[in-house]
Amino acid sequence: MSSEVIKCLIIGSGPAGYTAAIYAARADLKPILYTGMVPGGQLTETTEVDNFPGYPKGITGPEMMEDLKAQAVRFGTDVRFGMVTKADLKSSPKKIWVDETTELLAETVIVSTGASAKWLGLPNETRLRMSAGGVSACAVCDGFFFKGQEVAIVGAGDTAAEEATYLAKLCKKVYMIVRRSEMRASKAMQNRVKNTPNIEILWDSETEDILGENAVEAVIVKNHKTGESKKIIVTGFFVAIGHKPNTDIFKGQLDMDELGYIQVVGGTSKTNLKGVFAVGDAADKVYRQAVTAAGTGCMGALDAERYLAEIGVH
Repeated sequence: MSSEVIKCLIIGSGPAGYTAAIYAARADLKPILYTGMVPGGQLTETTEVDNFPGYPKGITGPEMMEDLKAQAVRFGTDVRFGMVTKADLKSSPKKIWVDETTELLAETVIVSTGASAKWLGLPNETRLRMSAGGVSACAVCDGFFFKGQEVAIVGAGDTAAEEATYLAKLCKKVYMIVRRSEMRASKAMQNRVKNTPNIEILWDSETEDILGENAVEAVIVKNHKTGESKKIIVTGFFVAIGHKPNTDIFKGQLDMDELGYIQVVGGTSKTNLKGVFAVGDAADKVYRQAVTAAGTGCMGALDAERYLAEIGVH
């Protein structure tokens, strides 16, 4: 087993990880960033990014991640492809294992492992999602492209309710597909949905299939109670059944909420362990945007820099 001691280890390579790397490198922390199995994170599955400041004509997710990576590398970040498989964050320095073969010792660790959207698992859902054919897990990111159109959204929690009402402002009609005869969302959110005239709730229903060659053209929805399947003509399909933060390897060490999001001290990126900082979607279940993730990445690097100064590491 090889072993090296580093000042700042960044785990994950989305907007949060790369922004942390840019700031850490400029502060001469000589950061090493491990990309994980999906270099660039969730944004690499997004074709058009139109809401990140500084790109007036928009940019694709993969291109934007390459830009961020190039900027991090320009300032001296050591970007490595690999997956962190085990961590001992309570030791000093922290011990991290990559791909179960490389052991790293780090004075500070910035966790930016992100979150993964949950999907229904339908073959056509995957195909149309990967080809940018109108399947999305983020209404705030992609709703704009469906202005004046009819769309469907799956989910019954607060996020689904919030996204349905957001889409209703842009779209002609929103079909909300709810598995049970009630919603999990808070009463206030449910009332907002029910009082929005262009949202139609399909109770006791689930999506059987999504139709369309190159883009969504319709969905087949089955009602559990009646056994009836019907075809609904829509051009967009949104999945809002939740996200899962990629934080399992830190369980039992970092404080998390019941869903696995890392808890940080308000207004900082500090976790319950000194020298460990959490940024991006791994610690954010509210906003989950590229720009907010990047902002917390900056915070993580500054917090790490200040911590190293406190303990006298130069």
